[in-house]
Amino acid sequence: MILCHLADGEKSVGELEALLRIRQAAVSQMLARLRAENIVATRRDGKSIYYSLNNDGAAQVIAVLYDMFCSPDSE
Repeated sequence: MILCHLADGEKSVGELEALLRIRQAAVSQMLARLRAENIVATRRDGKSIYYSLNNDGAAQVIAVLYDMFCSPDSE
């Protein structure tokens, strides 16, 4: 679900926490794994860290998955 939200654009950890309704520690742990796999990139702005999809290939794959599983039309 994190990747579905990042398909819509860059998000902070706090934004993802609110969207996913899970604890910040769990969100951070998932993001660390995605970052280690080079799927997401980070940008720091003050105290906040923002995450986005790292490359066009990942974005294209996520776009297909988003259309299948995450878009409002998929329900």
